[in-house]
Amino acid sequence: MPKPTAPHSCDLRKGRVSEAHRAYLITSVCAGRKPWFADSYLGRLLVRVFMGVRPDAETLAFVVMPDHFHWLMQLGGERDLSDVVQAVKSVSSHRINQHLGRKGFIWQEGCHDHALRSDEDLPQLARYVVANPLRAGLVSRLGDYPLWDAIGL
Repeated sequence: MPKPTAPHSCDLRKGRVSEAHRAYLITSVCAGRKPWFADSYLGRLLVRVFMGVRPDAETLAFVVMPDHFHWLMQLGGERDLSDVVQAVKSVSSHRINQHLGRKGFIWQEGCHDHALRSDEDLPQLARYVVANPLRAGLVSRLGDYPLWDAIGL
């Protein structure tokens, strides 16, 4: 029997459509804000899921915080945004639950999505995303935080 996971949809805000090849910033929070990713092994499981979604999306930058993630990605051409985010949350839930020998929810329902406009500075947004551990006071140097990466930074 499959292990239960929280509903995973990332319903786009009213009036928004998922656009192939557009960059999106996705934020998703753990159910109950449980800090699953304070355990860096579990954080690395999630990172491997981000890296495995190609060709559906290309990861441009990410940071895995103790109880949520920020993922800057460019959508591929085949699947829509909701499906890609659902896959990330579903696969990561399954792997985390399997590793911990448990059943239950990992993620809150839904996510926050921001479709980047053509005038937004992608490198600046990537720097903002990966600097989250600094702003949260988790580290004093970004290089001391293990769960982030960005293309071109």
